[in-house]
Amino acid sequence: MIEAYKKPVIIFLHGFAESRNIWAEFTQDYPPEYRILTPNFPGYGNQKEPPVADYSMEALAEFVQEELDQTGIQQAIFIGHSMGGYVALAFAEKYPARVAGLCLFHSSAQADSEEKKANRDKNISFVERHGVAKFMETFIRPLFANANEEAMMPYRRQLEEIGAATSQASIVGGMRAMRNRPDRTEVLRKATFPVLFIVGKEDAAVPLATSLEQVALPPVSTALFLERVGHVGFFERPQVTRRAVLDFVGAFLERNRIISKQIKSPASKLAGLFSRQRNAY
Repeated sequence: MIEAYKKPVIIFLHGFAESRNIWAEFTQDYPPEYRILTPNFPGYGNQKEPPVADYSMEALAEFVQEELDQTGIQQAIFIGHSMGGYVALAFAEKYPARVAGLCLFHSSAQADSEEKKANRDKNISFVERHGVAKFMETFIRPLFANANEEAMMPYRRQLEEIGAATSQASIVGGMRAMRNRPDRTEVLRKATFPVLFIVGKEDAAVPLATSLEQVALPPVSTALFLERVGHVGFFERPQVTRRAVLDFVGAFLERNRIISKQIKSPASKLAGLFSRQRNAY
């Protein structure tokens, strides 16, 4: 039996070749009334577990659903980085009532283009020939904006170490799963929950133009556009991105407070809590 958890629940989903450790600093000092979940996806986080049979976004979404069930959580706010956003969208497609809010943190609802699919195939071939550690030497560096390369070196090393500790089966399986994932822009169009987009203007993995095509799709959305940020804003601009997430959660709590008091507010007032904003920092 699933019971609604009384505290606001925020579940942070890591990206490809990452682990829950990427959120360690970012989630520090969150309000004590928030419950924070940072699971490792199966096959990630250097876990000692049986081989993973299915790396698809749908299978990972089922893993998240089981995690929520086991902890007695009915509904949560999802913060998904890159592949974590793909998983959150797959979850929202199947379990929309369990999503209180969705943040696509350098992520996209679009399927891979043919060019990107071909690039993933090249990367799979490289990993199979040269191994994971060699792949990480070139995969991680472009995730950061050029202006941040020197200052972000410790975080680059951290991501390289996390990636190198991931099994080849998980790296190859993850790339194939991302390559094969379907377009889920319809999930955004039909979203019954607010959506926050965090976008790096120098993100090579999810280009600015890709994000611009999606930010107006949800009925209620907010977008944060960041100068001098690539694909890892939680490292490159931690204070600004953390504030954006906290404001997003705060607006959700305020909306619930209004509803719980049965205050009849105009739709425009409620929508204003999650108004479409396009801020550049």
